[in-house]
Amino acid sequence: MLIAAGSYRYEIRRAGAAIAIEEDNCTADLITGVRRTATGDNRHEVDAALDTAGVVARVTVRYHRGMFSRTATYEADGEALRGRVSAVAGHNEVVVKLGRFREIDADLILFRALLIAHIRARGQSRWTGRIAMIDPNTLVAAALKQSVRQSDEQGLRWVYEARMGDTEEIDLDADGRITRVRDGWGVEKILSGFDAPRAA
Repeated sequence: MLIAAGSYRYEIRRAGAAIAIEEDNCTADLITGVRRTATGDNRHEVDAALDTAGVVARVTVRYHRGMFSRTATYEADGEALRGRVSAVAGHNEVVVKLGRFREIDADLILFRALLIAHIRARGQSRWTGRIAMIDPNTLVAAALKQSVRQSDEQGLRWVYEARMGDTEEIDLDADGRITRVRDGWGVEKILSGFDAPRAA
């Protein structure tokens, strides 16, 4: 298991004020999560199936804002991510090229944790490559080049760079759980709760 199985709760704040809550769950073969704005107007939902290597194989994403909703379903197919985005106006087919390690990010905090876990499992302290990023508003995927690097000796602090000057500082605990993310826009995501799976 690349990242700790269990239920995660993150508080998302800007300048100290709560702007959203994200609740995620991870098992050996599934990542699910919901992020809700503090006002309750917007909701971002994700269900992602993982293959035996811990790579995203299929993902369904839903976006709700008031009465408006949009749904997208994607499947990794060889070197491509293929999907369909559905909204009131109709359907759009989307195909993007996957990177060498087939990384996919559907805008939950656990996808950052999974990416870093893959990098650490390969024994790397830095990585630059293509990631299929699913936009949380349009739900359209795009292949974007991203960079990640370790910034401490213990491997518990990482810097994620989406583009030049647009970075996130990511802190992990000893079990690889993300405990804090802070970006250059003053948004902070803090792990406020974690429940491990109950023993059968």
